[in-house]
Amino acid sequence: MTVTEYVEKLPATQREIAERLLGLIETALPGTGAVWHGHPVWSLGPAPGKQAVCLVKAYAKHVTFGFWRGQEITDPSGRLQPGARGMASVKLREPAEIDDELFANWLEQAAGLES
Repeated sequence: MTVTEYVEKLPATQREIAERLLGLIETALPGTGAVWHGHPVWSLGPAPGKQAVCLVKAYAKHVTFGFWRGQEITDPSGRLQPGARGMASVKLREPAEIDDELFANWLEQAAGLES
């Protein structure tokens, strides 16, 4: 399955959120996305999951936008929530919750941690 196929199969609201995120992610990390462990991830390494930067994962009522090294990202908004093993993520329930400038900054920082 490709990232596009994953997104196309989502319910309308989750699909709209994922499509908005994909636009931001592809600007920051062009051509690095793949489906790994059932959901899209973007990595700078030679294979999915190697030097992983971010992920998008849909659930019944939200879409998670997460970063493997998210706890190292400077986030003055306080929206990134810490997770396991240094990860951090934000749960998105509506497309309007996407802040293009903030999310692009997170992506830039996360990619910088892996380069």
